[in-house]
Amino acid sequence: MSAHTDTPASVTTVYTVTGMSCGHCEGSVSGEISQLPGVTSVKAVASSGEVTVVSAAPLDDEAVRAAVDEAGFELAGKA
Repeated sequence: MSAHTDTPASVTTVYTVTGMSCGHCEGSVSGEISQLPGVTSVKAVASSGEVTVVSAAPLDDEAVRAAVDEAGFELAGKA
């Protein structure tokens, strides 16, 4: 049995992260950001430095910056 629930509109934000160079880097950044409240999806691409985050509401930039810092990288801003 599967349940279908309507979800409220989500917010997609693309950030630029410097220093990512491999799949492990992508995983580290994705793992940290995905722990932020309200985050439903994270996709990091090392080759472009882009991290696409889908969340239930807009995220606090400083919280995202702290998560990226924790992963060992630098948030350059929004793409």
